[in-house]
Amino acid sequence: MSRYTVRVRDEWLVVPSRDGQASVDWLGREALRRYAQNKPGCGRLSEEAVFAVRRCQGLALLDPHDALAEVLEDNEFVEVVLEDDAVSPDFTQWVPEHRSSIYREPVECIYLDGNHLTIEELVCLGKGLYKIKLSAEAEDKIKQSSLLLENIVKENKVVYGITTGFGKFARTVIPHNKLKELQENLVRSHSAGVGKPLSPQRCRMLLALRINVLAKGYSGISLETLNQMIEAFNASCLSFVPEKGTVGASGDLAPLAHLALGLMGEGKMWSPKSGWADAKYVLQAHGLKPISLKPKEGLALINGTQMITSLGAEAVERAVAIARQADIIAALTLEVLKGSTRAFDSDIHELRPHPGQMEVAFRFRSLLGSDHHPSEIAESHRFCHRVQDAYTLRCCPQVHGVVNDTIAFVKNIIEIEINSATDNPMVFAERGETISGGNFHGEYPAKALDYLAIAVHELAAISERRIERLCNPSLSELPAFLVNEGGLNSGFMIAHCSAAALVSENKALCHPSSVDSLSTSAATEDHVSMGGWAARKALRVIEHVEQVLGIELLAACQGIEFLRPLRTTTPLEKVYDLVRSIVRSGRWPTLTSRSTGRQTCLKNAPSLQPLSPCPAVPPANGTGKNSTTDWQTIHNPGTFTQFCHMFFKQLCSSMFRDNGHRLIDGHFNFYVQLNGQNCIIIM
Repeated sequence: MSRYTVRVRDEWLVVPSRDGQASVDWLGREALRRYAQNKPGCGRLSEEAVFAVRRCQGLALLDPHDALAEVLEDNEFVEVVLEDDAVSPDFTQWVPEHRSSIYREPVECIYLDGNHLTIEELVCLGKGLYKIKLSAEAEDKIKQSSLLLENIVKENKVVYGITTGFGKFARTVIPHNKLKELQENLVRSHSAGVGKPLSPQRCRMLLALRINVLAKGYSGISLETLNQMIEAFNASCLSFVPEKGTVGASGDLAPLAHLALGLMGEGKMWSPKSGWADAKYVLQAHGLKPISLKPKEGLALINGTQMITSLGAEAVERAVAIARQADIIAALTLEVLKGSTRAFDSDIHELRPHPGQMEVAFRFRSLLGSDHHPSEIAESHRFCHRVQDAYTLRCCPQVHGVVNDTIAFVKNIIEIEINSATDNPMVFAERGETISGGNFHGEYPAKALDYLAIAVHELAAISERRIERLCNPSLSELPAFLVNEGGLNSGFMIAHCSAAALVSENKALCHPSSVDSLSTSAATEDHVSMGGWAARKALRVIEHVEQVLGIELLAACQGIEFLRPLRTTTPLEKVYDLVRSIVRSGRWPTLTSRSTGRQTCLKNAPSLQPLSPCPAVPPANGTGKNSTTDWQTIHNPGTFTQFCHMFFKQLCSSMFRDNGHRLIDGHFNFYVQLNGQNCIIIM
């Protein structure tokens, strides 16, 4: 027997179906009947009510005549929308719908013990590539600290957060029979964040990181509760966590409270199976039970810097990647602008031996012209009169280098934070006591991420200046804005404007958030880190840097087109080929005669008359070449018209890949002209 979880207005109903051939229309009407039966005061629903049924995941409308077994899986989530109603206001339309098509349930596991998780592993957990298990050592520590808390409660000791209120109410002792309610109320009251929810990837990282910190065994959480959190993670049941609302001390209270609220079966939750729905139904659909909080567990779930740190881990991971890519892109630009490699001589950089500077200089030497990787472009200007290049080319090791060193510094802080206990109070089972401290304060990751944003921004600042040099004909000796027929075409004019706009926006985002502090909780929490904003704006800065460098990469590849047939080094040609596998050249393909070397652009051919059959038949082996592919050879083409058809089919197949044959196999007219042994083909 199949079951379906159906939403009608503000209620969720479980509707069983014994008949596999029952229709979508039957499901909708049965859900409306049960809704009216369960809520008699809601107003009578007519049997003739007009409604639509749609999936919660993806919001796809279902045909009322389709059989349920054909369009829905067992326990799938759907919504019945009445025509007379406004669309359900609680159906989180304001939440971006996260697609699950690319999600595959992982098979492999990562064992967590609170001490050895790396940034790379955390990012992989966020991507849903692994499940989580606890190490045996972690389980033992968790049991010991949980046992200590049980003894504290039995002995009626007064301990902050366990038998007392919180913050300003720390001196208020809570009766024994209210301790569970105390923890639940804490989570509910602190779930006061605002803004868009974290994406599934970021929410997975947040949940995984909180599990890792609790696995250290200093928070007093029970093994049962932590295992329930792990089961939710492994099923990808993710709470609705607004991205705004944390001041970074006492930890990330609001985001972590929202994370815990969903695990309690309250609020909203998302999973690949259900989409957004009420948390209790999402958990139920995956065979999970809501967490029932024990003494201190509410505080253990929400007190820590995991929001700052998880976003910071993503920022570091992306910063590492973009710093390496910046070196490659800058090297390609230097080649297009015919810059010198002398500035990257190892002897120069050994005199100023910053690790990042030396590493970047080594990368440039590995990419640019050398005996190992000769460059025809570099050889073409070996004896030019230019003495030295502009700073944006010559000083890349110094500018990019400090970015690399900053990333390494920040990475070290984030990795320490990932494996740190940031709860309060800390439970020391071996000492038999709890101690209140300040490990929840987010100043370390906040300061580090402010520093990261400032450093990584410089990659975009210097990249934008290189884009200007590529687009400016007085600096590049290339066509203005990297386009032929300037005026008719604008080329990279506005792409450069976009880069300038992003760099300017970054200048404002790089103002450190951690220099600010506002007293909260009636002056109990009188200094805060503002680390949540530091993490979010660091990610935004990095996103802008990625976009600016993307623009420079496209511009540099376009510049390469104007230097053909000269070729750059093998590594940089590979970069060019990779870009051209995704982004086609802005130049029209050119047919080249092997015997004369003369080139003809397809776009600029005059209007011609069709020739079929052509009296002048070319040699038995017709040849042609375009700007992005190798020589195409066609054997025994027969008439020249047949040759043109066969060649053009190969040409378009190379240029458009999968679409090429579909294009050529359709109806089309083409015109050809012989000019010596040079040919032009026009569609």
